[in-house]
Amino acid sequence: MEWRARIFTHVFRSLQGIGESGNVATIFALSLPIVVGAAGLGVETSYWYYSSLKLQAVADAAAYAGALEKVSGSDKPTIVSAATLSATTNGWEPATGTIEVFIPPSSGPNVAKKAVEVIVHQKLDRFFTAIFTQNSVGAQARAVALITDASKACMQARDPSASKAVLFSGSSTTKLTGCSVMSNSIAADAIKLQGSANLQVDCLISAGGVSLNNPVTTVCASPITQALPAGDPFIDLPTPPATTPCQNSRLSTLTPGTYCSGLSLSGNVVLSPGIYVIQGGDFKANSNANISGDGVIIYLAGSSGVSMNGNATIKLSAPTSGTYSGVLFYGNKGNPTGSNTFNGTADSLLTGGLYFPTQAVNYLGNFSGKGGCTQVVAGTVQWSGNTSISQDCTSLGMRDIPAAQSIKLVE
Repeated sequence: MEWRARIFTHVFRSLQGIGESGNVATIFALSLPIVVGAAGLGVETSYWYYSSLKLQAVADAAAYAGALEKVSGSDKPTIVSAATLSATTNGWEPATGTIEVFIPPSSGPNVAKKAVEVIVHQKLDRFFTAIFTQNSVGAQARAVALITDASKACMQARDPSASKAVLFSGSSTTKLTGCSVMSNSIAADAIKLQGSANLQVDCLISAGGVSLNNPVTTVCASPITQALPAGDPFIDLPTPPATTPCQNSRLSTLTPGTYCSGLSLSGNVVLSPGIYVIQGGDFKANSNANISGDGVIIYLAGSSGVSMNGNATIKLSAPTSGTYSGVLFYGNKGNPTGSNTFNGTADSLLTGGLYFPTQAVNYLGNFSGKGGCTQVVAGTVQWSGNTSISQDCTSLGMRDIPAAQSIKLVE
């Protein structure tokens, strides 16, 4: 009996072992989909995380590209186009996503600052989780590129490639206090000092190079080259409309309006405050003319330009408020070949901005403005006058002219 009991016990234990093995196999078979699903979900989650990181890099690059366009003075459609092209180049797929560009940003701490905000949306694919839902996964990335001005300029040459875009020549002595000279040209001699010209300035800043025949006294340690181009400070300035009838130019006291055959001035002439539109000829200050006027803005329409004789005495100042605050002369942006000569006696004063964004300005006079407040923003600038310029001019309604700018991702 004892041996039978032993045999029964052995058989029972063997069968029990087989049962336990079967249970393990059954449990493993049932849990395998869960294990595989967890692994698949982990891989898919990692893919979404990687895609979000990539999308953030796309947004960062797009915001920076848009800011570069804004620095160069481009309009909003061009900025949006640059940001979109950057995003596409860096892997964003417009077929499954959208992009938003805000100038300035639509939210956050930089809404009132010079900045470009880009928000990129992208739909991500599902793999394992597609067995639960067919809805795509939405991803979003946001970036803000802030533009800051490193310094202020008294002169800004906007031509992107001209040799000697800013030229100091002759035996002139020029002192620029509290401001720099900026050239957007990428030429090796974008800023040139030749002859025996003497220059004192906070800094020389160029998108290209600087060529100096004489030492220059600067506040900065040395000229800054290969800088980012500066933005157009007057890009938002509207074009003054021509009005009718044509004004009489042969009076000793002139009134605002349109002068249809240019404006050639001799003798003693006073310009009343307001907007003067010059078309069909140049604005001329003839020899021994004595011209004065406060609160005036002189717009050169078409191919009209400025010609001032060295023996003329000119005392003109810009408006100190309103749309054209701080702007004295404004050249037609659609006239890329014009040349404007500013000359005058030592008693002459041009207080305000000389804005000729696509044209040449030849500043030959031995004069500046009240308190030294004269600004020049032009395609190219040739300077050979003995002058002293200051850039603390906000009390006269004048804007700051940007010199070197920097771009930083801040959000």
